[in-house]
Order: sequence, then structure tokens, then C-alpha cells
Amino acid sequence: MPLELAIAESVSRGKLVAGRVPGGGSAVTESSVPTFANPPWTEVWVLIKRSFTNTGRIPELFMMRLVTIMVTGFILATIFWRLDDTPKGVQERLGFFAMAMSTMFYVCADALPVFVQERHIYLRETAHNAYRRISYVLANAVVAFPPLVLLSLAFAVTTFWAVGLAGGASSFLFFVLIVLASFWAGSGFVTFLSAVVPHVMLGYTVVVAILAYFLLFSGFFITRDRIPDYWIWFHYLSLVKYPYQAVLQNEFGGASRCFSRGVQMFDRTPIGRMPEAVKMKVLEAISATLGTNVTADTCVATGADVLAQQAVMDISKWKCLLITVAWGFFFRVLFYVVLLVGSKNKRK
Repeated sequence: MPLELAIAESVSRGKLVAGRVPGGGSAVTESSVPTFANPPWTEVWVLIKRSFTNTGRIPELFMMRLVTIMVTGFILATIFWRLDDTPKGVQERLGFFAMAMSTMFYVCADALPVFVQERHIYLRETAHNAYRRISYVLANAVVAFPPLVLLSLAFAVTTFWAVGLAGGASSFLFFVLIVLASFWAGSGFVTFLSAVVPHVMLGYTVVVAILAYFLLFSGFFITRDRIPDYWIWFHYLSLVKYPYQAVLQNEFGGASRCFSRGVQMFDRTPIGRMPEAVKMKVLEAISATLGTNVTADTCVATGADVLAQQAVMDISKWKCLLITVAWGFFFRVLFYVVLLVGSKNKRK
């Protein structure tokens, strides 16, 4: 290889710095060689292959994630087994959805050490212009996505029919999509934090704390219409709000389902502990007052009433799905910005 070409390739890889030959001769200048040795798509492909190779060497990591998801799904399925259409069943469904959606984000915390441990490799390689930062971000997102699809299917299959969720195939498909979107948003959020925090233990502390705040303001513990005005902004920043609201609409959106009939309206009230004859007399009094016949089989609360009571009708379920997906892309853009601004290791 000619000396001039060898020097040009070394400069492009960051191993040498272009300058002038002693004596005034013109050497290869920085403008005459490319800043990076390869185009962006080649860099992304090489990084993807390397990441998949590294992952394939330790399959125990993915298997542990899969087992964790399936064990969690099994526990939730056996606790909330075949829920009925009663007021108690409604409360149990709300608890299942809150636990399920928050679990998606907590499971994503295992992505935190990935960049923290690779940081020194990333800094060394980008210092030598081995690849662009945007190529690293794109490869990271592509490699992270396929496992999320398998985890989403595993969790949905384990829980959807066991819990007794309604809607058939279309509702199951939407449930899989919203679980996948939650994984995607959680993975992006944790990836972004991994570029911000300097240590793994500090990162875990921050992740757990912030996810707890997200769950608190999701609308499960306190509904949107009861959150004080000075905290309502955090409600809309909560990553858990959108998948939680979407699955509620997916479950209770059917107009034909009834979740409270006749004396069931007294459940979870002092009247609910009274004899059946007393409840029927109260129903007769209510019928006389309202001027309509309210029997033990009269539907008094449908799915629409449940959604109105939970104050989860401000955004449709499909918009919630899109917003959740958008959160995932947003955090990966922030990840790129942190890498772009925070890396000061350029070769000079």
C-alpha cells in the first residue's frame, strides 16, 4: 500500500493527525480524507451484528428476563383468576392493570448496566472515529426491540385469558401492542438514564424512584379529576398513565357489558353486609323514589360508567398507544443528545 494512502486511512480512523511534512511539503490534509471510514448504514449494520454476537454469548440474560416476565404473569394470573363482572371484579381488574403496566417498566431496568459498562468502549471507539454517535443509538434501538416482542407475547399469553379479559382476538392484539409499547418506552427511558448517571447503583436508585412517581400519578391511586391542579402536569408526564388508561378502555369499552346489577350496587358499603331481604327493600324504596322498577337483575353500572368513574376518557386508547410509542422514540433522541453533548473525547 502506498505510504500516502496508509497515512490517509490512519487519519480517517483517528490513529494519526493530519499535518504538514517538515520542509513545507504538503501532506494529506484533514479535508482530503473522510472523517469516518464507513458510511452510516455500514456502521449501524456492524454495530448490530456485534451486539447480537455479544448477546448470543450470554443467552442467560434474555432467558432470565423471559422467566421473570412469565413468573410475574403466572403470579398475576393465579391471583386474578377468571375475574367476574361484579363491582369487586372491577376493582380487581384495576389492580391487575396497574400492577401489569408498572411491571413492564420495572423489568426494563435491566437495560441500565448495558451502556454504563460499555461506556469506556464507546468513548474509545468514538474518539478514534470508528463510528458516528447516531449509528450507535440506532443500532442500540434495533438490537433492543426483538426481545421486547417476545416478552410482550409471553406476558400477554400468560395473563389475558387466565384473568378473563374480554374482547376476543382484537382486544388481545391491542393488549399485546400496548404491552410492547410499554416495554419500548421503558427501555428508551432506562437507556437515556444510563447515559446520564455515572454509576449503576445510582442509576437503579433513580429508576426505581421515578417509576414509583409515575405509578403514583398514573390515575390508579388517585383519579385525574382528584389530582390537585399544581400536580396535574406530572400526571401527563407519567409513562404509566397512557398504557394504564389504554388497557382500561380496552377492557371496559364494550357497551353491552354490565358490572353491577341490582343489589350488587351495595357491595363495599354498609348496606352490603345486611341480609338480602333488607337490600331488596332498599331497592324497592329506590324504585319508588326514581319512579322506575329496579330489580335484582337491573343493570346499574356498565363499562362506560366504570371509565367515567376512573376519569380515563380524556384520551382514546389508540392515542394512548401512539403516545406511549412516541415516549420511546423521545427518550432515544434524548439519549443521542446526551451522547452528542456529553462526549468531549475528540482526538486532537
